[in-house]
Amino acid sequence: MDREPDSGGGGGRRRFPSRNVLGEALQTCSASPVTGFYRDACCNSGPDDHGLHTVCVVTTAEFLAFSKSRGNDLSTPAPQFGFPGLKPGDRWCLCAARWQEALEADSAPRVVLAATHEVTLQIVDIADLKKYAIDLS
Repeated sequence: MDREPDSGGGGGRRRFPSRNVLGEALQTCSASPVTGFYRDACCNSGPDDHGLHTVCVVTTAEFLAFSKSRGNDLSTPAPQFGFPGLKPGDRWCLCAARWQEALEADSAPRVVLAATHEVTLQIVDIADLKKYAIDLS
């Protein structure tokens, strides 16, 4: 896959091009709380992002409970990591495999396609993402 240099203060880490699942420029997911593997408010990815934190979701109570039941507690603050804990309605860059798992368990949160990185399509079908999209007219 093509790569482009990290333009931020990422210590020279390389990233995949910032395109969304629609083939357009990747949009911001959330600056409050700040999200993304690189904590740049976007669902950018690169070779060091083994979890593919690339799906921009809008969290729900149901999804947060599902994630916690699977051992990934996203609702409890972890100040030592600068993590405020998520609440329903927050946007977050979720691992593509976790979103797929939630889909299969009927607990998938809604998706912001414009802010979901194209590398997600290696794991999740675009038709499934579109069914959960909040930004399609």
